[in-house]
Amino acid sequence: MSSSVKGIKLAVPVAALLWFYMFSPWTQGRPNFWLVMSCAAVILTGLAISFLPAGERFPKVEKPIFQLLGGIALAFALWGIFWVGDKASSWLFDFARPEVDAVYSIKQGLPVPVIGALLLLLIGPAEEFFWRGFVQKTLTSSLKGRYPQDYAFLLTAAIYALVHIWSFNFMLIMAALVAGLVWGFIYRLCPKALPALIISHALWDVLIFIILPI
Repeated sequence: MSSSVKGIKLAVPVAALLWFYMFSPWTQGRPNFWLVMSCAAVILTGLAISFLPAGERFPKVEKPIFQLLGGIALAFALWGIFWVGDKASSWLFDFARPEVDAVYSIKQGLPVPVIGALLLLLIGPAEEFFWRGFVQKTLTSSLKGRYPQDYAFLLTAAIYALVHIWSFNFMLIMAALVAGLVWGFIYRLCPKALPALIISHALWDVLIFIILPI
């Protein structure tokens, strides 16, 4: 068993525990959501780096202009998907808007510019590096069967959604699933696009939460 596979068995439960602490109604906000989220980003990045093979610990940036522009375009496209999804879900379900408002209620405890900086420079990049650059990448190389890339893509997206389950917020869980499917599908098609996905995740976090909240 490779060190990366062993790392998955340790890192994914650690991620689940961290997300429980951040989002469960019994522990949320203790001591401060954004400080805990930042610590979680550092912990998961450290685990990913420590278990990835030495030559794969840092993504190679090929065609940097393409990666930058692609990441920006994807962030805005994903924001558009969520805007449409918000309008549709609010029309279909009475609980949708209150649950979305509950997510936005955590935008406190630190100045908004500080939250934006943490999302852009630490939290967003760390999440994408961990979930796609470590978890999906490792599962792709370790799963058996006819379509390991597809299984890895779907399994990673499912785990990413499920770690949010302790929020008991259906809209948050579905948001994580949709975003995970989009980023995971692009990584499935082109693993070399990981830098663009990191940019996309970081920028999308800031767009959806700070600049253009839905």
